[in-house]
Amino acid sequence: MFFGTFAWSFVYVSLPFHIQRISTWDATSTLRWTGWILGISPLATVITAPLWGRLASRGHPERYYALVQLFQGAAFFAMAAAHTLPELFVSRLVLGVIGAASTFAFVSAGRADDPGEVRRQVAAMQSAMTVGAVIGPLCGAIAAARLGFAPSFVLGGIVLLGCGALVHWGVPASEAPPASAAARPAGHWRETTIVSLLVLGGSTQVFFLTSILPQVMTDLGVTVDRTLEVGGFIVFASGAAAAVGSLMAPRLAELLPERRLVAGLLVGSSVTVGALALAPGVWTYGLLRFLQVLCIAPVFPIVVARIAQTHGGEAIGVINAARIGASFLGPVVATSLLAAGSPVLLYVILALVGLACLPLSGMRAHVPAVAR
Repeated sequence: MFFGTFAWSFVYVSLPFHIQRISTWDATSTLRWTGWILGISPLATVITAPLWGRLASRGHPERYYALVQLFQGAAFFAMAAAHTLPELFVSRLVLGVIGAASTFAFVSAGRADDPGEVRRQVAAMQSAMTVGAVIGPLCGAIAAARLGFAPSFVLGGIVLLGCGALVHWGVPASEAPPASAAARPAGHWRETTIVSLLVLGGSTQVFFLTSILPQVMTDLGVTVDRTLEVGGFIVFASGAAAAVGSLMAPRLAELLPERRLVAGLLVGSSVTVGALALAPGVWTYGLLRFLQVLCIAPVFPIVVARIAQTHGGEAIGVINAARIGASFLGPVVATSLLAAGSPVLLYVILALVGLACLPLSGMRAHVPAVAR
C-alpha cells in the first residue's frame, strides 16, 4: 500500500503542471481539462470498484492486487508517452478502468476474526497509504523539476511494477470466508450507503487541492519558477497530517463514542477548510491545510472498520468507490468553481459539504458496538 500510493502521489503532484505545459488551449479551457484529466481515473474506478470487490471476496484478493499493480504500471508508461491533452485523458481513463488496488487490501483486512484487529489493519493500511502520500509529492515534485515530467511518470510506473511483484511473491493468499459468514444483515445496504456518503463528503475535502495548486500558489504570491516545489511541500504537509490522523484513529475510537467523535472531526475539518479563504500567505495556508486534513483523516478508518468485517467484499468495493469518487469530484468541482468565480466560494462550498455530513454521522450510531 505504501509503494502503490507513493507512485500515484509521486506522479499526481506534477500532473497539473504537465497539463499546463503541453496544453494548446486557453487558460480557462486548460483549467477545465485539468479537472477532467485528474478526475477521470477515479470516476472510471468508481464504476469498476464494486465489481472488483465482489470478485476479490470470492477468491484471493492478494492475486488481484498484484495483477492490477502491473497493469497500472503499464498505464503510467502510456501517460509518459502522451503528447496532447486528449491522449493524456485517454491514458488516465484506462488507468481508472483497471481498478483500485486498495479495494483488494481492504477485503483482505476484513477477513480477520477480531473486530479490533480489523480496525487496526484498516488503520495501518490507511497509514501506509498516507505515508506514501507524504513522501510521494515531495519526491515527485523534485523529480519532475529536475528530470522532466515524462521521466518522472516512467519512474512511477517502475515502482508500481515492483509493488505488484513484491505482493505476488511475498504475500500469501488468504482464504475466502464460508458462505454463511458472508450473509448480509437486514440493514446491510442502509449502513453501506451511510458510510459511503460519509466517506464521499469527507474525502472530497481532502482531494480538491492538487488540481488547483498552480492557481492557488500564484494567488498566494509564489513566483512561477517556485510553484511546483512549494506546491509539492503543501501536498507533503497534507500527507503528513493524513498519516498522523490515520494513526490516531484506532486510539480515538477506543476513547470516544463514535457519533461524537466523527461529528467533531467533521466540524473541525469544515471550519479549517473555510478558513483557507482567509489565509494571508502560503505558510498560513499550509498550516490551515495541515490542521484540516488532520481532522478529516481519522474518519475513513473509523467508519469503515466495522463494515469491512461484516458486509463483505462488494460493500467494501462500494465504500472504496465512494472514496475514489471523491478524488474525481474534488478536482472537477474545484477547477469548475475556480474557473467560474472566486476561491472563497470554493472553500465555503467545501465547508458546507462537511457540515452536511453531520446528520449521517448521527445515523451511523445505530450500528452495534464491537467488543473493546
